[in-house]
Amino acid sequence: MRSVWALAATAALSVLTASTTTLAGEPKQGGILRMYHRDSPGNASIHEGATYSLNVPFMPVFNNLVIYKQDEAQNRMDNITPELAESWAWVNDNKTLAFKLRQGVKWHDGKPFTAADVKCTFDMLMGKSPQKFRQNPRKSWYEQVNDISTNGDLEVSFNLKRPQPSLLALLASGYTPVYPCHVSPGDMRTHPIGTGPFKFVEFKANESIKLTRNPDYWRKGRPYLDGIEFTIIPNRSTAILAFVAGKFDMAFPTEVSIPLLKDVKSQAPNAVCVVEPNNVATNIIVNSSAPPFDNIDIRRAMALSLDRKAFISIMFEGQGDVGGTMLPPPNGLWGMPKEMLETIPGYGPDINANRDEARKLMQKAGYGPDKHLAVKVSTRNIPVYRDPAVILIDQLKSIYIDGELDVVETANWFPKIARKDYMLGLNLTGNAVDDPDQSFYENYSCGSERNYTNYCNKEIEKLFDVQSQETDVAKRKKLVWDIDKKLQEDVARPIIFHARTGSCWQPYVKGVTVMSNSSYNGYRYEDVWMDK
Repeated sequence: MRSVWALAATAALSVLTASTTTLAGEPKQGGILRMYHRDSPGNASIHEGATYSLNVPFMPVFNNLVIYKQDEAQNRMDNITPELAESWAWVNDNKTLAFKLRQGVKWHDGKPFTAADVKCTFDMLMGKSPQKFRQNPRKSWYEQVNDISTNGDLEVSFNLKRPQPSLLALLASGYTPVYPCHVSPGDMRTHPIGTGPFKFVEFKANESIKLTRNPDYWRKGRPYLDGIEFTIIPNRSTAILAFVAGKFDMAFPTEVSIPLLKDVKSQAPNAVCVVEPNNVATNIIVNSSAPPFDNIDIRRAMALSLDRKAFISIMFEGQGDVGGTMLPPPNGLWGMPKEMLETIPGYGPDINANRDEARKLMQKAGYGPDKHLAVKVSTRNIPVYRDPAVILIDQLKSIYIDGELDVVETANWFPKIARKDYMLGLNLTGNAVDDPDQSFYENYSCGSERNYTNYCNKEIEKLFDVQSQETDVAKRKKLVWDIDKKLQEDVARPIIFHARTGSCWQPYVKGVTVMSNSSYNGYRYEDVWMDK
């Protein structure tokens, strides 16, 4: 029987192969990259995590089948390159994505990497394996995958129910590493084994995470660094002071606020800093299955009360973006145009008129000047969550809602909201790729683990499938805009703003790229080196 790969090789489709990257200057081998970490991740398993706090320290341990180019700031379909796959092709009327795998790759414990590892990983993600993840926030990504088939050790195919062009983008995400078949999900939470440029050494909760160079890495000559060490410092100001004092070579990526950026540049003028959108939407989540937020009038009132520009002015000195679910253009490839956005209730410029309408809805629901709605506003206990939560509480007072801040540690935050153990929350939704399939299915499809608000609209969900299959980008964009507009009108998860944040490193650190439309897709650190 001919293999799927043999069929792929004869198909009239282009097969992409790896490209090489030339760095400026002559890279030097050696050195430990020292970085502070903003908080303590709940565990070390990327597939069970829903936060960038997990990707940053552990992504260098792993490889994907494919990945976005690490030296280009904007992630696009045309800059996806092979990693554990050598090449790929769409066959079977675009319902099979076939990969030819790289030979000679070894896991960090010396065992060989094979197609069986790919099948094991994605069987677990699809819930088709005897072994289970404790949390599986991205299971919805693979709803259109019928099964994973292998042909020997070096060929693997994703067999789809229907065409889904974005599957390749999902596989290129920093959230899509391949796991070893021979290591249990439990062990991956505490001692991850990968094929990546760095090997796991230790993780001391609330203290540090250490990685060391993988001398047997399949990409010869990489990484340049001898290791990476993360020191966990939840206080952002304390961490920045340590960076400017030279204790750290690099700040936690995208974690330097705009006001703190001024301190960095004044105290460490030689530091290299960039400000980019990071495809993280700050939003309101509500438990819409329980009173009082099962009342759509109250949810609409909250959305109408928002002064989005005030958030951006206070937190980012104006350097942020107003948008819907998808990251606004030009950095975002799928966001609604401004004129369309402003037709959505609550997005118009007349804040006073919006709030007048909001107060009428609250009075309709039984609240008013003499009867306020008291709620706990839950949020994660790090500054990028706490700071906007405080502003939200202040703005909600204008429509008879009295909020009390309820802070939750990182290890408990995502499990808490996944089980709907909250009333009202201030959340940050980091999108792992700038693609509608990732955002729509993961955050808004009925039953998805990351659909924290229990939003469920079967008619909208059908439209998710329509846009997903569309191969004409211009047509797909219009479909995506219409869906995004409807999600905002339904108050599914009111988007407050899209952040722009800073990343800084010392001038001797070379080879760093900061992603401008998805911080979750970096970073391997295999091309980073230090000139000192």
